Amino acid sequence: MKLGVDVLFEKHIGLLRGKRVGLITNPTGVTRDLVSIVEVFRAHPDFKLAALYGPEHGVRGNAQAGEFVPFYRDEHFSLPVFSLYGQALKLPHAPLADIDATMRDFDTQHAGKQVEAGMLEGIDVLVFDLQDVGTRIYTYIATMAYAMSAAADAGIPFVVLDRPNPINGLTMEGPILEFPGHSSFIGVYPIPLRHGMTTGELGQLFNETFLPKKCALTVVPMEGWRRADWFDRTGLLWVLPSPNLPTFDATIVYPGQVLIEGTNLSEGRGTTKPFELFGAPWLDGYVLARELNAQKIPGAFFREAWFTPTFSKFSGVRCGGCQFHVTDRDRFAPVATTLTLLATIKKIAGAKLELHADYFDKVMGTSLAREAFVRGTPTEEIVATWQPGLAGFAELRAPFLLY
Repeated sequence: MKLGVDVLFEKHIGLLRGKRVGLITNPTGVTRDLVSIVEVFRAHPDFKLAALYGPEHGVRGNAQAGEFVPFYRDEHFSLPVFSLYGQALKLPHAPLADIDATMRDFDTQHAGKQVEAGMLEGIDVLVFDLQDVGTRIYTYIATMAYAMSAAADAGIPFVVLDRPNPINGLTMEGPILEFPGHSSFIGVYPIPLRHGMTTGELGQLFNETFLPKKCALTVVPMEGWRRADWFDRTGLLWVLPSPNLPTFDATIVYPGQVLIEGTNLSEGRGTTKPFELFGAPWLDGYVLARELNAQKIPGAFFREAWFTPTFSKFSGVRCGGCQFHVTDRDRFAPVATTLTLLATIKKIAGAKLELHADYFDKVMGTSLAREAFVRGTPTEEIVATWQPGLAGFAELRAPFLLY
């Protein structure tokens, strides 16, 4: 298959010819042969790469979640590098020990992540090339939406170079975000938690349906990608999109396990298996694994695990918990599974399990799921309430599907 960036150079270079280009990217912005899009753009004779723009984690991809990335000039490329995560708000530096609270507070705000007018001076076209992971809370699609709005206001074209949804483009799961009441940087518009779309498709949906002012949008599609394809069926090599999604396997559990960010459990940050490991100092991994596996959750197996995070929640403290093993990803429902494991932990640990209500609701996109969970509503009943919204979203998204 061919990525949008590869198709751009083969068929659509006219979109950039003679223009000064602003590029929103990070280490995932590579060609099929793993050549950085920054290198390719800099070397191209038909246009000029004028500035770089980084999402959360930065253009280099090295910043942890919630970590401030200041403006700088790239030492290798002599290009200005603007942060689209906090620079406009001048978010203060926060030690990694406090990063969870900082992230919960900052990511629920729209403020500070927009492209300021001064950032687009001398730019004729904005290009977006980032690998999304198929989950609404992942902030790259919010960055795309904000940048599209800025392009519309500046009167410049916006180009999305499309990439695969790594967890396939068929499956949707979770509630539709309640808009505008639960809109935030970790969920701008009313789409499901697991949306089943590519960035290019989302760009078209946002532009035609949600943005207050349409931009001049062009999506350069991939060639050879099928909706049923998981990332490991594409022939592409995985480049970690952020520090805590180091493997493709992590993206499979992420649509559910990201809910743990809204609890006092460790989601495995500070370990080598973030989102695949979870637990707390007050949990017994043996008991938890036994209770979870007894429920025969479709497509999932839980192995007793003990771990000591090097940063984030419970830094330096041994935690008991489990490692997630997905045994059948086509049967596995990540959001429903995480609700089930939270209910199991609540049964075992009682009041020791705490939910950060506002953040949990922003992740989920609604307060109804948390309220039902607190009442003890079975997971299957909570999941059933999502189905009408998902059916409606399937109709809404249909005109914008490219594959």
